Amino acid sequence: MTSPGSNFNGLATSRKIPLICSGHSRPVPELSYSAITQDGFFLISACLDGKPMLRNGDTGDWIGTFVGHKGAVWSAHLNANATQAISGSADYTAKLWDCMTGEELHSFTHERIVKSVNFAKDNKRILTGGQDKILRIFDLSKMEADPVKLEGHTQPIKIALWSADDNLIYSAGGESEFKVWDSRTLSVIKTVPTKAPLSSLELSLDRKHITTCTGKEVSFFDLDSFAMVKSLTLANECNSASLAPDHSAFVVGGTDFWVRVYDFVTGKEQEVLKGHHGPVHCVRYSPDGAAFASGSEDGTVRLWQAGDVRAYGLWQEANKEVQQ
Repeated sequence: MTSPGSNFNGLATSRKIPLICSGHSRPVPELSYSAITQDGFFLISACLDGKPMLRNGDTGDWIGTFVGHKGAVWSAHLNANATQAISGSADYTAKLWDCMTGEELHSFTHERIVKSVNFAKDNKRILTGGQDKILRIFDLSKMEADPVKLEGHTQPIKIALWSADDNLIYSAGGESEFKVWDSRTLSVIKTVPTKAPLSSLELSLDRKHITTCTGKEVSFFDLDSFAMVKSLTLANECNSASLAPDHSAFVVGGTDFWVRVYDFVTGKEQEVLKGHHGPVHCVRYSPDGAAFASGSEDGTVRLWQAGDVRAYGLWQEANKEVQQ
């Protein structure tokens, strides 16, 4: 038998147990944390059950469910102060929500399935991308106006993100590359080749790296030069990766149902965290770096402590059970 702090590979794992956030009935393809606000930070989950959920980012406590989509929700994102949410769906819409009341504020119609939504950091615009291969920018002060369209992808768009200063847009689809757009000139300024189509692209919280997943490979690019900093080939297909705010470690979720933590400098696997009962579709570090969240095919969101196990909040009693 293995000890409570190891798995069959001898890696420390099972001292940690997650907080399980239930409520969804279908797979969870995307998770997104808000920034840290005066009320703390928050977590929104997209789900193929069509009902994105808002939670307290620190505890995982359910706050509310946004009801109104008539199809699977592939993407969900919170604005900078977590007062509004945007969700993208298979019902050909992106919907804007009031996080205080749960009210639907507007529905932005598209021609095909919406796979990615993202708020500009100024809270004034949203970015969408999807199966029709077109990026759209909607002005929230003129919600009935036609969007600005950015065309150039030859395959459906999976990911579309604003930069930290809103001057750039990053997008990836079925091509083996990601594009960098200037949001002021609406033109592509850089196309970065990758070995395969991306399953994940994250603008890391350290504001120094772009983190990508392609097949079994996790790669890190310099956010300024777009040069590859390092790349790691894993044993299994990886669906998502997230870099810690202090870039000391990164976490990966993939097809083997497990969440794995790696040392960023050495690439050495540090932990294997078990609990999900299906492929892990998304992992994201919290903005304070104290935890990370994972969303899975099994319909659950799980929150894991980063670093050493600490007894606080809802983990207090959970960790007592592990130590017995």
